[in-house]
Amino acid sequence: MGPVLNGLIKLQSVESRLRAVKSKLTRCRRNVIIQENMIRTLQNSFEAKKEELLLSKIQADRLELELKTKDESIAKLRASLNAAKTNKEYAAILTQLNTSRADNSKIETQILDMFKDLEVDEAQCADLKKQTEEQKEKLEQIRKDSELSAVKLQKEIENIQLEWDSTAKEIPAETLKTFNRVAETYDGEALATVEGLGHSTGPYSCGGCFMGITAENVNLLMTKDDILRCPNCTRILFLNQDHEE
Repeated sequence: MGPVLNGLIKLQSVESRLRAVKSKLTRCRRNVIIQENMIRTLQNSFEAKKEELLLSKIQADRLELELKTKDESIAKLRASLNAAKTNKEYAAILTQLNTSRADNSKIETQILDMFKDLEVDEAQCADLKKQTEEQKEKLEQIRKDSELSAVKLQKEIENIQLEWDSTAKEIPAETLKTFNRVAETYDGEALATVEGLGHSTGPYSCGGCFMGITAENVNLLMTKDDILRCPNCTRILFLNQDHEE
């Protein structure tokens, strides 16, 4: 291989390092976003639980008021029962009194169950609030760590970019355009080695997509400094240095 292909191989190495560091920077910043989303979810759950708690308390207050009203009604019925003048009147009031007592018993059971649920909801509400505060504190630390890492990674990216620019100057403009276009397609992997060179007659294949490569193209790569691309995936082909002639 000549200087063009060797230059592309070197550029591929720099490109891979550059993309790897950029990916680290993206993940570093994404950690902050993930933590912020977690806090937002906890806050939404906390607000929803608070609203549920408020509605439950309103319902409990309504039932307690209803119970108080029925207690007053029962007290009046008892007074009426004592003042009944006939058996028929006494029996009618007694039936009404027993019905009211049964209704009251149901309401009391509802209230007790509701108070139990309120205790659970209050505990969950307190737990969500605690979790939110803890995650907010964690977010501050993640932000600090992320900022420190981002500064280091950004500096590393700048240094590798300078190396990339220097290497790219040695490559013809049209070839560099091809490299960049293919690199964007395959996340930086613009080059692919030819597989099967251990056998003098092949078969040969592209190390990127594993489709067949003709012996004629392999011979061209061995004898000329030409840019040959895989007819299937369009990656730029090169020979492993151990098999160059």
